[in-house]
Amino acid sequence: MKILVGYDKSNVAEDALKLAVKHANAFDAEVLIMTALTQSPELQRENIEKVESELEYVITPFKVEGISCEAHAIVSHLSSGENIVQFANDNNVDEIIIGVMRRSKVGKLLFGSTAQYVILNAPCPVVAVK
Repeated sequence: MKILVGYDKSNVAEDALKLAVKHANAFDAEVLIMTALTQSPELQRENIEKVESELEYVITPFKVEGISCEAHAIVSHLSSGENIVQFANDNNVDEIIIGVMRRSKVGKLLFGSTAQYVILNAPCPVVAVK
């Protein structure tokens, strides 16, 4: 079994990681952690390297628990939700765990909802953590 966690350094993403540890232990699963970065002229190599080093720190609790875990920083012109769904399709993921944050209706209109996109388009079950 493969579990994908969408990670963005938020508190709910940290909670998603904790749940992923529990699910990985219960289902003897491999965990894939991914962060999506939007390709833009402002995105510098240093930003990508910083995210990659943060992801190395994030996988430490999984290694301590003896859980197979990989971390990926994806740079693309797609939205975060599109990247998560595409990554899940490409890697035959069995479950996605994502954090959900409250947003106003205007915030959703302006910025969209990554969680909503993933829930509606994912090829597998999605667990939302708030």
